[in-house]
Amino acid sequence: MKKAATSLTRVLTAALTFGLMVLGGSAWAAVEPEAGFGYPRDISIDGWRIDWLIDVTMLFVVILFVIMCLWLAYCWFFHDENHPADYDHGQSKHHIITAVLLSSVIFWVVDGNLLVNSIIDVRQAFWNFQIPNDDPDTVRIEVNARQWAWQGRYAGADNAFGTADDIVVLNDFKVPVDAPVYMQLASPDVIHALYLPNLRNKIDAVPGMINRMWFEATEAREVDIACAQHCGTNHYKMKGKLSVLPKDEFKAWYAQHQCLARVRPQRRGRQLGLAVGEGRVT
Repeated sequence: MKKAATSLTRVLTAALTFGLMVLGGSAWAAVEPEAGFGYPRDISIDGWRIDWLIDVTMLFVVILFVIMCLWLAYCWFFHDENHPADYDHGQSKHHIITAVLLSSVIFWVVDGNLLVNSIIDVRQAFWNFQIPNDDPDTVRIEVNARQWAWQGRYAGADNAFGTADDIVVLNDFKVPVDAPVYMQLASPDVIHALYLPNLRNKIDAVPGMINRMWFEATEAREVDIACAQHCGTNHYKMKGKLSVLPKDEFKAWYAQHQCLARVRPQRRGRQLGLAVGEGRVT
């Protein structure tokens, strides 16, 4: 009778725990319907690589988690106080081989998959700068990340930075849809991180270094720019806006602001603090 009551208590406890897990996992707070497990909407040509890697890793982890839960449940129900304990230090050859094999399988299933596919992704896409370099439609932007703003400079018709036809912006970037965008980043003060969740891309801006990234948007919409490194007291203010425009709209915006850049190049440069000696990327 006592054993039956104990078993019932265990079953009810397990059912309650499972119910609470399902209830907690069903709570979503997405602003709009998204693909995957509540991911930000992917609008980049290579974002699927990141999503696929996360999904597959999650699948493997869930499978391993379920196996472990089933094993623990088996031990819980069938190795109770009526089951004699079998003490073992686990130092036998059999136990060592078993532990090594199980650890190797888990490592290569999860971490091996992450390692191999990450190397493939960075070589084929994220670090393959030959793609934007060979595309004549590539938009080139230098970003100066500083406390607490994103300063940007677009290369003009000469395709070079630091000339009179550069377009200078602050916290508000415009890029065309279906065209590569190449960014080079630096910082004059502390480490920042340019994070574009909707484009599945992030890169650090490090003082004394020039880092670079590229992406191509597939959908015209407005997305957030965030700083993914705590950079000081007003870190929370480092929010920018990236507007992905149809190509015709971007060309019109670009032409208009290039005219303004020719008229007031020195004044606009001083306003945004991009002069030499203040951390301007070259």
